[in-house]
Amino acid sequence: MAESRRKFGNIRELPSGRFQARYKGPDGRSHGAPDTFTTKADAGRWLVLREAEILRGDWTDPNAGKIPFGAFAAQWISDRVLKPRTEDLYRGLLKNHLAPTFGNCYLADIKEADVRRWRKERLGVVGQSTVAKAYQLLKSIMGTAVDDELIRRNPCRIKGAGTPDTPEREMIPLAKVLEIAAKVPKRYRVLVLLGTFASLRWGELAGLRRGQLDLEEGVVRVVGALAELDGGKLLHDTPKSRAGRRVVSIPEEIIPELRAHLDEFAEPGENGHVFVGPKGGLLRRSGFRRIWNKVRKDVGLPGLRFHDLRHVGNTLAAANGASLKELMSRMGHASARAALIYQHASRDRDKVIAAALGKALTVAQEKEKKKVSGTQVARKIDAGA
Repeated sequence: MAESRRKFGNIRELPSGRFQARYKGPDGRSHGAPDTFTTKADAGRWLVLREAEILRGDWTDPNAGKIPFGAFAAQWISDRVLKPRTEDLYRGLLKNHLAPTFGNCYLADIKEADVRRWRKERLGVVGQSTVAKAYQLLKSIMGTAVDDELIRRNPCRIKGAGTPDTPEREMIPLAKVLEIAAKVPKRYRVLVLLGTFASLRWGELAGLRRGQLDLEEGVVRVVGALAELDGGKLLHDTPKSRAGRRVVSIPEEIIPELRAHLDEFAEPGENGHVFVGPKGGLLRRSGFRRIWNKVRKDVGLPGLRFHDLRHVGNTLAAANGASLKELMSRMGHASARAALIYQHASRDRDKVIAAALGKALTVAQEKEKKKVSGTQVARKIDAGA
């Protein structure tokens, strides 16, 4: 075996006739090429590139990325301070969508082509929104590997792949909201009304306590939420972001119904839950789903989500003059880019918005009454004939 000394690194000819290249890295250790070369010139070019990386400060230990993705990703999730539902989401995405393909791969071995093939395969199995979330998680994990100097380049470079494609949902008529409120069991009527006219999320409603309501002032203080994890565990948690901690004005028109609900259905005491199940347990999305599925089918909207009620209220608020800043504050919008802009809406203006929502509700109720009255008159005339 002949060995050729160079100014940087060395090249050795093997008995097979192929060439092996090695060099001393900035860490003081000897590193070799991952494979041998057909010609001495090829081995020399490889050493030139490694020397250039060192001179530019771009060199990374080629063995640093020899860590299985699955183990690194699991530790990545454990090292972060996450909301329970977010951690649940990440672990589910890792288990169901990332680990089956990349779990046993070394970080350094995951290339852009591998990510492209994985994404195409996933899009043929699950929805685009789920794939986008899984891709974004993969990109974040590999970004940390770059920051930790385990790999040189993030292989997740598909433009727009991490953005869920969520087409705007059609706003349902306010009359449909009233129809839903009339058809749900009585204990859930105010749940529908607050979800619509106070822009509260499901978790915020499920975790709402008596002490958060000030019916004299006509406001609700959103300070927490009830999170339901995939395994069924319920956890009281803070809102999704700082913007989620907010005070929302309630239309005067629904306050009498809210008072009646508190008297009949809510838990007693300042800390009692406003909404509970028929047997007095905490309100579960999974338990409410059967009721919701029946009601939305009865009103002719089988694809309606409970969250769409919030969309109705927000759209009505915007239609009645709420500025973007006021609207996002009322919603409890969580966005790193918009947080400083949307957290400080005027309380006085919020009262005006709530009053406008209440008027819209009254008009819709009067129309419904007239419709019912007209139908009854028509029946009497038909009966007389």
